[in-house]
Amino acid sequence: MSFVDARSGRVSEGLTLLREGDALVLAGDPARYGKPLRVDFAEGRAAHRRRFGGGRGQLVARACGLASGVTPRVVDATAGLGRDAFVLASLGAEVLLIERVSAIHALLEDGLARAARDPETADIVARMRLVHGDAARDLATLVAAGAVPPQVIHLDPMFPHREKSALVKKEMRLFRELAGDDEDAPRLLEAALDVATHRVVVKRPRKAPPIAGPAPQHVVEGKTSRYDLYVHRSLRASPSHG
Repeated sequence: MSFVDARSGRVSEGLTLLREGDALVLAGDPARYGKPLRVDFAEGRAAHRRRFGGGRGQLVARACGLASGVTPRVVDATAGLGRDAFVLASLGAEVLLIERVSAIHALLEDGLARAARDPETADIVARMRLVHGDAARDLATLVAAGAVPPQVIHLDPMFPHREKSALVKKEMRLFRELAGDDEDAPRLLEAALDVATHRVVVKRPRKAPPIAGPAPQHVVEGKTSRYDLYVHRSLRASPSHG
């Protein structure tokens, strides 16, 4: 089975969506891609981060403006495997996930469905909505369809790495095979700045340059990554969503 990237028509050969137990997985040559890729919000890395990740002190939470009494609604316009979106939802945020690669969207849909049946994660994923589409091209339409006010738009565009880099882990190699590098990141940032009502946050490798376009007003930096913040107005607590 092969998959077509909705944005460019590129096809990834040798990758197959199949059932493994109760989960949908994306599998390829184990020597190149390692274990099959799946989205699991109830166990593994997501569960550990939910319990021990540091709550609102986490980098993504701070960047997205989750503070005492402030819980903005977030659009994750580059959802990927949904890990950051799940962290934000676990902290009380309502999150719209947008994913343009059909196979990754299928994995997310399956992961959300399984998490909705788990008592420990059902309440969290109830705050997560998923839509399939190209945010760089159709962000305003997708946000309207998802019915989550875009107070904060979170972007994590794929950053190019050399194939020989130690950073290209097998899981990420599989993901890149489908998603490619986000060469349209400047267009995505421009769209996000038009649609977000309060701020846009862009995740980058710590030493990478900002996305081409307006300069960020603030930076929240971690050990290996950082967030560039583009702020329209301050986030404030509200009686209906605090």
